[in-house]
Amino acid sequence: MTYNLLKLAHILGAILMGAGLVGVWMADLRSRQLRDLHRFAEAVRNIAVFYDGLVVPGALLLLASGTWMIVEFYGGFAFLGIPWLAGMVFLFLAEFIEGNTVTRLYFMQLRRITRCALEEGHFTPELNRAHGKLVPSFTHFLDLPVLTLIITLGALKPESWTLFVAGSVMAVMLASALTFWIPRLYPWGYE
Repeated sequence: MTYNLLKLAHILGAILMGAGLVGVWMADLRSRQLRDLHRFAEAVRNIAVFYDGLVVPGALLLLASGTWMIVEFYGGFAFLGIPWLAGMVFLFLAEFIEGNTVTRLYFMQLRRITRCALEEGHFTPELNRAHGKLVPSFTHFLDLPVLTLIITLGALKPESWTLFVAGSVMAVMLASALTFWIPRLYPWGYE
């Protein structure tokens, strides 16, 4: 019974986190399309709502339920010998650290700079520079492919590292392509 409840909690955490990341993705894409400062500010606020309201609680639920399952049912550090599980843990930890440092901090900074631009009544050069940063864009575009890979590893449970390696390469390639393509699709810059 404990395993089933932990599995349910883990699935709910993945749903929350996935829904939040899709919401962040959509709000970010919307912000790139907007040329009205007030609507842009609303899209940036929505990014924070999705992160704080769905992504963070989902990640914490995943962390708690996943840790409990590994300790109780997979022998603690013995999980390192199980490629699909070790891959899921590695990707989750990398995403958790990156998401709470680079991506989340960037969106918090963007929200602060947007508030300042609202006070000034126009898009500022600082906002233009902040919105065009490449590293936060890349890490943002990496979120959904990595979550997809984590879910794929958990669903297919491969016995080798091949899927982990191939999926990681594909996720980085997709994030790189999106980092290149999306800014050209929605050019940014205001005077």
